[in-house]
Amino acid sequence: MRAVPLSVVIITFNEEANIARCLEAVRGIADEVVVIDSFSTDRTVEICREHGAQVVQHAFAGYVQQKNFATAQAQHDYVLQLDADEVLTEELRQSILAAKQNWRGSGYTMARLTNYCGTWVRHGGWYPDRKLRLYDRRQGQWMGLLLHERYEVSSGEPVGMLAGDALHYSYNSVEQHVAQLNRFTSIAAEELWIRGKRNVSLFQLVVKPWWKFAHGYFFRLGMLDGFAGLSIATISAWGVFLKFAKLKTKNSGAK
Repeated sequence: MRAVPLSVVIITFNEEANIARCLEAVRGIADEVVVIDSFSTDRTVEICREHGAQVVQHAFAGYVQQKNFATAQAQHDYVLQLDADEVLTEELRQSILAAKQNWRGSGYTMARLTNYCGTWVRHGGWYPDRKLRLYDRRQGQWMGLLLHERYEVSSGEPVGMLAGDALHYSYNSVEQHVAQLNRFTSIAAEELWIRGKRNVSLFQLVVKPWWKFAHGYFFRLGMLDGFAGLSIATISAWGVFLKFAKLKTKNSGAK
């Protein structure tokens, strides 16, 4: 059976620290690589072109819109969507090659193993963190509002599972984690506002953050990841508070 042609699509903005290893890991499995760049001001575009990727510059309009736009730019219907800070392991590369040779259904999920400040995180709900990233674009699309985008299959065709991990190089420092948390909680509060959420309770401001910490650190065994697990659980709990606190002040300002 002839292998299906595969397009790898990646969205970027100022990813010069990550993009080269991402591109190197898809060499040999990609029939083309398309990078949708949101007008980076660093060397991202230059590095992509050095690695033979096609670069399309497109203003960022939201994660869902950007990933649907990226998928549409692919030459082939079979698409592997990656983030710039993700790297395929050799086991996952071989799984993708096998899927190309014997494609079944609408797509495949893959596990992500996250590196947090130098530690590979296997607990706290962060692993295996399966995502549908290898898909036939004719049978689904990216969905979501402002945050937590996901690829959804609309055809009813089955979804397979790939062996191997996508290595996710997330945060190099606690400062980086906190900075992104601040940005993401603002987006999350805006999304709740758009969905019509207006009332913020004491339960959401006090109990939900504590439960977020306990669930990740104790019940999902984040404690086994040492300092990384403690940091993730604590900052994640703070993120729950920030999301609802920002929504509350947004609601107050709208009155």
